[in-house]
Amino acid sequence: MLVVVVAVAIALLARWLAGHGGGSGGGRPTASVSVEKVARMDVPVTITAIGTVTPLATATVRSQQAGVLGRILFREGQPVQQGQVLAEVDPRPFQAALAQARADQLRDQAQLAAAKVDLARYRTLLAQDSIASQQVDTQAALVRQLQGTVQADAAAVQTAEINLGYTSIRSPVTGVVGLRLTDIGNYVTAQDATGIAVVTQQDPIDIAFSIPQGQLGLLGARGDMQGDDLVVQALAQEGGALLAEGRLQALDNVIDTSTGTVKAKARFANPDGKLFPNQFVNAVLQVRSLPQAMVVPVSAVRHGTPGDFVFVLQPGQKVRMQVVTTGPMVGQKVAILGGLKGDESVVTAGADGLQDGSQVRVGGGAPGAGSSKAPSQHKKSTP
Repeated sequence: MLVVVVAVAIALLARWLAGHGGGSGGGRPTASVSVEKVARMDVPVTITAIGTVTPLATATVRSQQAGVLGRILFREGQPVQQGQVLAEVDPRPFQAALAQARADQLRDQAQLAAAKVDLARYRTLLAQDSIASQQVDTQAALVRQLQGTVQADAAAVQTAEINLGYTSIRSPVTGVVGLRLTDIGNYVTAQDATGIAVVTQQDPIDIAFSIPQGQLGLLGARGDMQGDDLVVQALAQEGGALLAEGRLQALDNVIDTSTGTVKAKARFANPDGKLFPNQFVNAVLQVRSLPQAMVVPVSAVRHGTPGDFVFVLQPGQKVRMQVVTTGPMVGQKVAILGGLKGDESVVTAGADGLQDGSQVRVGGGAPGAGSSKAPSQHKKSTP
């Protein structure tokens, strides 16, 4: 008897709970949701990739003459100009070689002058029939020989001057010099692989990145594979701060079969040195823009068997599941390319457990409730 009374009490309690649980659909509680109206804004179509900052030129400074390194005239890490003297090899042996070449040139010039005087005299005597023509011809040949010698002397002087000039080791490019790789007193040669220092050209500077082959159509649709008018932004990997803005410089002419990507290069002005050689950045290539596209918060878009969908608020505080076609994202917003008209309100929070036709209650203290504060919160995160 006691068992029957307990069973009846449990049944009555269950019936009372079912009758007072509220909601629709067999006792399911009414969900409290946040909603936000579909907005419109210009949405940039971008391609994002990891890029590597690459100097336009990286030059190892080497001596072009063998000798003892006598002076180092740069400070590590300082900016240098093309042609600026960075170091000096002991010039004395090369100064002596230049003096010897000039002395030989003076001697041979004097011999040539004397031979020309003799040739003029011999020609006068030949006209008077006082000497044989053979002697005149021999003297003329000597003059031509000495002229060749003097020209060779001039070349030797020029070579000695060049060799002396090479004792001043100059920067081949404008850029920033790195750490010193050798010290004063070391014997250096043109065959030294290490060199004296490395100079990198940092302004302007390039960023190399790769574009997936599936996104090449975004560029091809423009008919512009060089893309001088395409803007590329360099963002810091930590925090996403904008470091610099440049232009797409070039695309490679083949797809890398191992990665399915094509290499690209963008060029940036870098006067303040925010981009550092070999630095990793996020490269954002802005292909085009979708003017006044429909956008909703990212949290409104859900994924399931039918694809991407949103819950649209209907009259009577019910929701309708609507399949949508999503596009690019901008901040915490995502573009809707199809499926909505643009005047709807979509559920942004509290959608867990909702079904097509579910009864909802807007607000109720849920995060981001459908008040005017919700859009402003999203706008703060929109770049």
